[in-house]
Amino acid sequence: MATESGTAVTADALLRPLPRPRAAATRPGPAPAPPEAHAVADASDGGARIAVIVIAAAWHLGVALPAVLRAGQGMAAPAVVALGWLVTALVGVGAGVRLLRGGLPPARSLAVALLVVDAAVVAGAGERFLFSTANWVWGGLAWFFLLALWQRPVRWLLVMLAAHGAIAVTAVVLYGATAPADLSRATMYVYGTSTLPVAVFVGAAALTAQARDRAATAAAALAVAAEREAAERARTERQERLALVSGTAEEVLAELAAGHADPADPAVRRRAVLAAARLRRLIAESDDVPDALLHELRAAADLAERNGLPIDLVAVGTPPELPVEIRRGLADPLTAALAAAEGWARLTVVAGPDEVVVSLVTPEHDGPDETTTGEGGPVEHLHERDGEIRWTQTRWRRT
Repeated sequence: MATESGTAVTADALLRPLPRPRAAATRPGPAPAPPEAHAVADASDGGARIAVIVIAAAWHLGVALPAVLRAGQGMAAPAVVALGWLVTALVGVGAGVRLLRGGLPPARSLAVALLVVDAAVVAGAGERFLFSTANWVWGGLAWFFLLALWQRPVRWLLVMLAAHGAIAVTAVVLYGATAPADLSRATMYVYGTSTLPVAVFVGAAALTAQARDRAATAAAALAVAAEREAAERARTERQERLALVSGTAEEVLAELAAGHADPADPAVRRRAVLAAARLRRLIAESDDVPDALLHELRAAADLAERNGLPIDLVAVGTPPELPVEIRRGLADPLTAALAAAEGWARLTVVAGPDEVVVSLVTPEHDGPDETTTGEGGPVEHLHERDGEIRWTQTRWRRT
């Protein structure tokens, strides 16, 4: 191939299409709630857990216990009432510890235990203390239902409260307290002791969900703003880099067109090939492919092969997702070395989750080094020659 023809191929390569990517990147589906949203929801739920634990403990210690002690032996079975109070306290302690540690208590077993205590205390208090605070399950047991059923479906709580009400109504009927006043009192007791726990249970769940949604919305808005800013910055940097690379290519073509550069000059040919390689690699940066680094290196290797350089590209492992700046640091020195290569070239990529090494081996040839040994930023760059080959390597390690 004549020198002029070789130069023409190099210039025309600027307009050739890039090699087709092997596969398109998979578009992600709807993103789950970010960790920040879960953290906000956990904080809201944690506050509600503490509030319910405090209410249950205050009621059990400040209202139920004094009433049981005052009633004493006047109840039908004071030992049963006292034992029920103790069992409920143990249930509350166990469930409260689980909730404070972020877990959930065993709902079914605790629910059964609380309903057994409910029936036993109602029977143990007797007819005399049916509507007294000594029959402490009327008003205090529902708060322990919340501890046992926390974060379970609200229908579970409603079933528990319905069973609680059924036990109370059964006691009213069995004790013969069926006068209108007694029935009204029983109705108000059941209603009054059920509505507030249900409101707290549902309200806590609603506030937690709302906190999660609002935090997720805020996090999504911040992420969109950050992505927009990053995209704008990347677009600006890309335009500046494209202007620089295009200017280099235009300068070479203008010199050739004006006759100020000799197409037979190896230095001119290297400038043309390097400009074409950098421009094609820059275009490859925007391709949506799974392995962006390998795609960009294939673009540079494809250009070198089109210009008559036999090249082997060997890839071992899968490179992790790398920012554009890291990929440029890994690929640019190899692109420059490929532009000056003669005879043959071997390009090797060895990748792992925390390290990527790109190496290029070419025969020794006349001409200056296109790269220098050193370290720039997160990418190490080495260049050596021993009289027979030239070896260029770039290396990135996760820090």
